Amino acid sequence: MENDIVSGKKVVTRFAPSPTGYLHSGSYRTGLFSCIFALQNAGKFILRIEDTDKERSKKEYEENILESLEWLGLKYDAFYRQSERTEVYKKYIHRLIETGHAYISKETPVTDEGSHSKKNTDATLRAEVIRFRNPKKKVVFNDLIRGNVEFDTTELGDFVIAKSVDEAIFHLVVIVDDIEMGITHIIRGEDHISNTPRQILIYEALGITPPIYAHIPLLLGKDRSKLSKRKGAVPVTEYRRRGFLPQAVVNYLALLGWHPTDDREIFSFDELVKNFDLARVQKGGAIFDEEKLCWYNRQYILKLTDKEFLELASPFMPEWLSSSSDISKRLPHVLKEKITCFADISNLLGVSGELGFIKSLPDFKSEMLLWKKDPNAKESKIHLEKSLEIIETIDEKTFTADVTKVALWSYAETAGKGNVLWPLRVALTGQERSPDPFVSAFLIGREESIKRLKNAITKLS
Repeated sequence: MENDIVSGKKVVTRFAPSPTGYLHSGSYRTGLFSCIFALQNAGKFILRIEDTDKERSKKEYEENILESLEWLGLKYDAFYRQSERTEVYKKYIHRLIETGHAYISKETPVTDEGSHSKKNTDATLRAEVIRFRNPKKKVVFNDLIRGNVEFDTTELGDFVIAKSVDEAIFHLVVIVDDIEMGITHIIRGEDHISNTPRQILIYEALGITPPIYAHIPLLLGKDRSKLSKRKGAVPVTEYRRRGFLPQAVVNYLALLGWHPTDDREIFSFDELVKNFDLARVQKGGAIFDEEKLCWYNRQYILKLTDKEFLELASPFMPEWLSSSSDISKRLPHVLKEKITCFADISNLLGVSGELGFIKSLPDFKSEMLLWKKDPNAKESKIHLEKSLEIIETIDEKTFTADVTKVALWSYAETAGKGNVLWPLRVALTGQERSPDPFVSAFLIGREESIKRLKNAITKLS
């Protein structure tokens, strides 16, 4: 493909992670932007695993990348591994040498990143490396986000593009792949801007027009430090493990650095494809705030039907609670309002959790049943007996929080809400802090509510 790869060509983007550690959310945001841009232009989105660093690349990291993209719903049209394309790179090395744009130089071996190896630094151990003959010129390119960017490449010197005539490294393999795969637009982090002038020089040496670049702002931690594989990296699969919804993660990542034309915050994936615009991506770094991600996740949880909620919540339910039980079917009513991710469920339903009373009634002293503003045991017993009488009149089939509230409310208003509802709440939950007594009764069911009211009345006797 030695012709212009941009003009008149179908849009092709790529996501090119290195499997040398778990990728952080900023990396997947790059993949998201690239995927969306390709879809907007009816183009192709390519996944390319850049695993030429043999010492640091690990299969487990590659598998995590594939797993994460699948979970996020980012579908790619083609898949490549650089480690399987060695022969392709050799042709370009020889071509650059033959045209005088590169030459063989004997020196201390280099690492895949182009720096001198920390091993074998003895001056007698010299190897043949391939250096690009730098024309020492100014390089100017138009970045879709940053506008015109200019570099003086003189200070770069003649830089290394291969460890040998058989082993290309980063700067060359990236370009060869982008050429061979027809990449038209490269969307990547701004930390790659410094790589761009070297790569453009190689494109020019090969007589090929470079693709269009868009360097997006870095993702920062709350302390405004750069997220990396070694600092602040949380694998996307960790969010899946904690019960985040992929739609929420995608929605949040899309708005890190990009702002729509209005203040809208919730977008489905299709809506992102329709509304996203690289021109509205900011130049400054975007701060990753997990609290905000939790807010997004909660918005998506609230939209779930009870059936959808139970299906997703099932892996997070305690062993004692069957997903098909009557109690489970009642839980979405209250859990949706209390969780930010599904992992919160285990704490809520644990022994000391706010909803722990559902499994069993905690032991409590009779004094807890007395309303603090009117601590009269005799009166509290009367109110509990009346509440029991009213609850017993409600049919099992219509025993809901709303029905129970309607049935009890008139009496509570007459006798005093605190006087009636406080002992009722404690009788049902054994806790000072819990959902209101109507919801609590609904969660444990009619028969268990009656049983617990009788228990409380006995305590006050």
